[in-house]
Amino acid sequence: MDELILARSLFGTTMGFHIIFATLGVGIPLLSLISEITYQVTKDKHYAVMAQRWTKGFAVLLGVGIPTGTIAGVQLTLLWPGFMEVVGKVIALPFQIEIFAFLLEALFMSIYVYAQDRLSASMRIISLSLVTLGACASAVLITNVHAFEGTPAGFRIVNGEIVDIDPWAAFFNPSFFVTGGHVAVTAFMTGAFTIASIAAFKMLREKGLTNVYHFHRKALMLALITGGFFSLLTALNGHDSAQLLHKYQPEKLAAAEGLFETQAYAPLAIGGYTDRESKEVKWGIEIPWLLSFLANNRFDEVVIGLNDYPEEEWPPLFVHTLFNAMVGIGFLLLGLSIIGFIWHDLMRKKSFPKWMMWLFIATGPLAMCGIEFGWIFACTGRQPWVIYRVMLTEDAVTKTGGIGSLFIMFGIVYLILLISVVLVLYYYFKRHPVSKEI
Repeated sequence: MDELILARSLFGTTMGFHIIFATLGVGIPLLSLISEITYQVTKDKHYAVMAQRWTKGFAVLLGVGIPTGTIAGVQLTLLWPGFMEVVGKVIALPFQIEIFAFLLEALFMSIYVYAQDRLSASMRIISLSLVTLGACASAVLITNVHAFEGTPAGFRIVNGEIVDIDPWAAFFNPSFFVTGGHVAVTAFMTGAFTIASIAAFKMLREKGLTNVYHFHRKALMLALITGGFFSLLTALNGHDSAQLLHKYQPEKLAAAEGLFETQAYAPLAIGGYTDRESKEVKWGIEIPWLLSFLANNRFDEVVIGLNDYPEEEWPPLFVHTLFNAMVGIGFLLLGLSIIGFIWHDLMRKKSFPKWMMWLFIATGPLAMCGIEFGWIFACTGRQPWVIYRVMLTEDAVTKTGGIGSLFIMFGIVYLILLISVVLVLYYYFKRHPVSKEI
């Protein structure tokens, strides 16, 4: 198999595995913080137990996120030496600052987990606030390297040499704030819906309206409301992301919407698949003018189509399907959170019908699928460039070979880590049931 395909597949698998723990590592601390604040306001012990249990679960996930993140860093050096040469000289700053963000997160997580009962109310909130801040900052800083790949800044390459280096211009590249914001709000959303899934599953297993049932119902509503709020922010941020693509990566936006002809009043294609031969989206639903509006808040905005670029520079056309799946999941999650809020808080129902509970159980896996689809779209949609309009992916890949053996080795490592984290979480919470803590 081609070394480039193997390298991309291996690194994509690594990031697909790591992103699960990285995302939950950002989202769950926020839920713990919200539940801790709720406890301090209401003095309802259920919320204190939620904060403590979720933080302990987060600690286990962090224990897996660290090695998978380390593996990703090692693979960057092994697989993409051409890219890492630019990173080392131009955009190393986020990696350096991220170390301090991680230390902040790990330190105060340890303080909260091991000294929660000895901390004052304000110190408990401060500890979880700093955990959340550190986790979010780590994600945003690391993601800034991805933002740099799409909108490179702060350097030039002249005759193969990197010159005119400005690390801060590279750091604050044009997509830093939009991309960082998107990572943060989607992680908060996914963490909330993961908690909602677990709470809904536990409620289904509980017989009758017991104290444990009420505990999980409170957790479910807290998670649904938080998840719904960040789903809305994700949609708003997604609009900014579309405008960013229109300005800086127009062929990526065109591929996402299956648009081949440059035009004003461009339609938005929902569903279907992009046919390369006929150069159209088949079986899709077109909403007239909407793509132009999303691109620049005006219906007569001219959106550049794929035909304006050489075909070898087109992103893979299946990114249209990934983009639709990502957006569709986001709106579905927002709708389910609204349904849950109306049913519980407006209609004042004490329990949920079983069909609704199964939908709530699905929210966590759906949110994680949305994260995976989004990352694949973001990275694949940039192809064939590893650094947009600066370096081709094929020019950055290693020439040493042996990637197939690495793939097998790392695959075994991921399997061991996955089994380990599932068993640790399962046996810990089985030996410490919530019924004893409340």
